[in-house]
Amino acid sequence: MKSTFTTLILFAEVFVVTGLTAQPALKQAFKDDFLIGAALNESQFCESNAVEVGIVKAQFNSISPENVLKWERIHPQPGRYDFSLTDKYVDFGRRNHMFVIGHNLVWHAQTPDWVFQDAKGNPVTREILLRRMHDHIFSVVGRYKGLIQGWDVVNEALADDGTLRESPWKKIIGEDYLIKAFEFAHEADPKAELYYNDYCLENEPKRAGAISLVKKLQAAGVHLAGIGVQSHINLDWPSLAQEADTITAFGGMGLKVMITELDVDVLPKADFNQGADISRRVAEQAALNPYANGLPEARQQALAQRYADLFAVFVKHSDIVQRVTFWGVTDGDSWLNDWPVAGRTSYPLLFDRAGKPKPAFMKVLETVNSKKAEKKLAASNF
Repeated sequence: MKSTFTTLILFAEVFVVTGLTAQPALKQAFKDDFLIGAALNESQFCESNAVEVGIVKAQFNSISPENVLKWERIHPQPGRYDFSLTDKYVDFGRRNHMFVIGHNLVWHAQTPDWVFQDAKGNPVTREILLRRMHDHIFSVVGRYKGLIQGWDVVNEALADDGTLRESPWKKIIGEDYLIKAFEFAHEADPKAELYYNDYCLENEPKRAGAISLVKKLQAAGVHLAGIGVQSHINLDWPSLAQEADTITAFGGMGLKVMITELDVDVLPKADFNQGADISRRVAEQAALNPYANGLPEARQQALAQRYADLFAVFVKHSDIVQRVTFWGVTDGDSWLNDWPVAGRTSYPLLFDRAGKPKPAFMKVLETVNSKKAEKKLAASNF
């Protein structure tokens, strides 16, 4: 009886009451464990979608920008910056007392060709590209100094085998482009947390490459606060052991671990590749979009249990995990509706297309409260 009563008390603690309506809040449930975040689009931080804005304000205490801080959006042409939407994004986070993330500064994708080319379309020199990187980072990070608290400085620099990706950054500058990016970001805002962010770090070869990269950055004296483990996953990959091993591997290096882009794909695999390479495209096929009219209950429950199991791992390692961010707010927002197959109906998040919590949402709350109930019960019986 004591165990049941304790669980009920703990579950009641996570409810946010507005008028006569009580809604459970993720940020309250995990307040002793880690920050809970979501990646936002313009309709959310500009507050034009009332339902989703309500979810964000009630549920999350950290935000990431889905696209507006990427180079092609904020710095589309030489010498021209567009801060109109990023100012609104940052202001939304600050007004709502959220931990604001900047995503991202240096990436091989969604970066205009002009960054890497001269007026004739030829590759620029190392010196020119370093200067362009420096100016971009100082302009963007400098503008939001003291306002954006954490930056994904370099994004997805590793290939699946753990070697450095042959991106234009590496080809033109050399392997030390990562060191330079972190140095520039730290100079622009010495108090901001700086992260390296990547996908498929749960796979041993890529994780080993990331560990080697971290050692090089640390040896160079880089101010690296943590690793962003994207966690674009599915129902059967990665294993819970892989997830836990990834967290503890980086934690053992003195780093914080952020789960930065969490979603769980329940649709059939479009090909045999894992990961989140946005360049991948697969032709539309009916067999790859089997749930256009709704997710079957069995699949819904499988998603709920998958999230519960994942959060059990995150809570167990909450001394290392500092933030868990979902890549989107509702299923309708998810990039997985258009990647790697355009037009699919995807169901990877905790809230459905109408903004209603799914079984996975309650299962996540039950997981954390069961764990806390066990701790309180153990303490009371000591």
